[in-house]
Amino acid sequence: MRVITNNKKAFHNFFISDLLEAGIELKGGEIKSVNSGKINLSDSFVTIKNGEAILRNCYIAPYGDESDLESQTKRSRKLLLHKEQILKLERKIMEKGFSIVPTKVYFNEKNKVKVEIGLAKGKKLYDKRQTLKEKAVRREIDRAIKNS
Repeated sequence: MRVITNNKKAFHNFFISDLLEAGIELKGGEIKSVNSGKINLSDSFVTIKNGEAILRNCYIAPYGDESDLESQTKRSRKLLLHKEQILKLERKIMEKGFSIVPTKVYFNEKNKVKVEIGLAKGKKLYDKRQTLKEKAVRREIDRAIKNS
């Protein structure tokens, strides 16, 4: 598995649970851009409409001399999931406070582009501060161990 990009903002703003692997429907030039790492997940999210999971607001840069318009770089892209998985996600997001966010994009062993999505519940400001404190403590412990 070769990771192309991670969505660090998702882990900062949400509690992530129930991770799923989904395929993504891309056009020719988009595959080449993703392969070269020109993809950004920071503000993207997943919606479910008419029994289909759709990735919205994901930026993929146009490849080379393609004359794609700016609107095409953030177009909606269909996620490839089983019907049971979509129904399970739909039931979860009906609950208060849940949404679906992509956490990473990667190539699997068969050179297929996959998106890891997870159920997300928003963090409050004090939760974010607590997470930052825990990271700082872990960093200090690692430094102390490394210097010993």
